[in-house]
Amino acid sequence: MTTKIAKGVRVVGDAREELGSALAERYAGGESIRSIAADIGRSYGFVHGVLRQFKAPLRGRGGATRGSGAS
Repeated sequence: MTTKIAKGVRVVGDAREELGSALAERYAGGESIRSIAADIGRSYGFVHGVLRQFKAPLRGRGGATRGSGAS
């Protein structure tokens, strides 16, 4: 678990580097962006932005697809 980060606090420098690698590791391990965001107390957009900044390969959206042929 990553510690909670107060809303409005800027995360820069070495702290952002550490956060980015920790979030990327959690996401690569299968955790969702939403669950990570809830755990650290920040928004989906914040977590998504950090993952993109650190070039973490993002998964496609889940859920049912149209025309999959399954009845």
